[in-house]
Amino acid sequence: MTLSTLAPKARRKMEPPPPADPITEYALDVIAGRIVAGKLVKKAAERHLSDLATGAERGLRFDAAAGMKAVQFFALLRHYKGDLGKANNGLGEFVKLESWQVFIVGSAFGWKRADGLRRFRRIYIEVAKKNGKTLMAAGLALLLAFFDGEPGAEVYSLATKEDQAKLSWNDGAQFVRKNASLQNRIRQVGKRLVNVDTASFWTVLGRDSDTGDQGINPHGAVIDELHVIATPDTIDNVETATAARSQWMVIKITTAGVKGMTVWENERSDAVAVVEGRATDDSMFVAIYTLDEGDDPFNEAVWPKANPNLGVSVMVEGLREAAELAKRSPAKMAPFLRFRMNIPTNVAERAIDIDVWDRWMDAEGVFHPQAEYQPEPPAGAGCFGGLDLASVRDLTALILWFAAHDAEGLEIPGYYDLLAWFWCPEEGVRERSRKDGVPYADWVRDGYLIATPGNVTDYNFIQAKIIELAELYNIGEIGYDKWNATQLAVNLQADGAAMVAVPQTYAGLGPAWRELDKLLIQGRVRHGGHPILRWMAGNVQVETDPSGNQRPSKAHSAERIDGMVATDMALGRWVANGGAPGIWTAA
Repeated sequence: MTLSTLAPKARRKMEPPPPADPITEYALDVIAGRIVAGKLVKKAAERHLSDLATGAERGLRFDAAAGMKAVQFFALLRHYKGDLGKANNGLGEFVKLESWQVFIVGSAFGWKRADGLRRFRRIYIEVAKKNGKTLMAAGLALLLAFFDGEPGAEVYSLATKEDQAKLSWNDGAQFVRKNASLQNRIRQVGKRLVNVDTASFWTVLGRDSDTGDQGINPHGAVIDELHVIATPDTIDNVETATAARSQWMVIKITTAGVKGMTVWENERSDAVAVVEGRATDDSMFVAIYTLDEGDDPFNEAVWPKANPNLGVSVMVEGLREAAELAKRSPAKMAPFLRFRMNIPTNVAERAIDIDVWDRWMDAEGVFHPQAEYQPEPPAGAGCFGGLDLASVRDLTALILWFAAHDAEGLEIPGYYDLLAWFWCPEEGVRERSRKDGVPYADWVRDGYLIATPGNVTDYNFIQAKIIELAELYNIGEIGYDKWNATQLAVNLQADGAAMVAVPQTYAGLGPAWRELDKLLIQGRVRHGGHPILRWMAGNVQVETDPSGNQRPSKAHSAERIDGMVATDMALGRWVANGGAPGIWTAA
């Protein structure tokens, strides 16, 4: 018997079911393993499919057409960055959402309640950097503000600082500029995108904004990088103010934070409970793209779990480079896990592998112990300085950063030598040895630590030493932390020194720290194994900002790191001046 001889009724029973909508198709592909996904994304897919089957019992229904209408809105937007922004003679390629983004946008706008209003009020999305989350946030904000049929819609981009809030808003403004049809409907007025005909707008709102939260009536809000929100009041104020709107939406899009970030931790904990079914909240949509416990972050097979845009906006070559750097440098491990694998990390991470600190590599690629080489720059050699005065009762550190020289006094291109001096008050040496568990007394005896008379550091000794060194070497700028060194800096300036206050911020310390990390890994820094500096190198922990910039952190380092901060400042002045110190003749 052939199929053609079957009765029509029988043939209909054997026909495959109609294809699923693209939103549901993604969920099916995740469950079937056709898309590599972590368990939390699988939970989101299971939730979608389960609600398709049983949601009606709770007054829920899925309107795939409404979901796809929201997805198709993004086709109005044009890329404006990089190669995609250059396409079409500079007009830019139209935005095309990937399947995971279709699932998120389509779910957010497709699920409805029995009364016909949207089901989801809160959207929580967590994904690794460079996966297009800011672009998606900007598109959703434009949709809510100007294409959601809401008269007088107010949409806000939220952050603790207004500059952070402007990131997604700036994307939205560029989308409008790139599309004539959007320009006919939307115009920019200061920090607002507005539609006068509907009295709708999208603007930025931070705790430092002039308008604060007075009189807001939000239809929607976008929080891009939730993990940088310092306090919950900004979010709470906006969510509380939505009471007058029938289908408001607050969208929280972020990369994983660090443990101890209370706002992000609380939001994520709630989101995980909802998507895992441990808490019931039919008004929250959750999609968290991260590795599973036990996954090897260096196994490329698991990378799509945190990077659903792998091969689109996230290039595998870039991830490989980041992975190799993380393997070599402890300071890069936490940023790699957090920003590239979307794994929450600790507040601060140990920055320097002591084995890396203890060796340097010659031009032939042979490693040598630092202790077997003592830097001896020739008289007149150029250098830059870093001066860190923690307090009058603690250690003071001076670092001079030189181009390395060989035994004949010739510079060795690309290599560097540093010299270190440390001071502390004489009366605190024994107490500090006992308290800190380090041999201050031995360091004083062996000449590595200079004990000044009394119970506070005598800055006159430091000033005299720097003047003495200026007569031996060509010292250029000296970077210093003005917190404790203001008067000493003034005195040294009077002696002819070029003193430069270095902010102890990511901008002030970060660039040099990044360069120091690279040079240490390459084995191109020689410091002779100075025991105090070695102790401090092992103490350093770094803090990382949302953009992946790092700085040494005194607050989070368990022990003293003054010498490493001074090293950072000395190298920073070297880099800022291109290695040309100029001339300082001590007065």
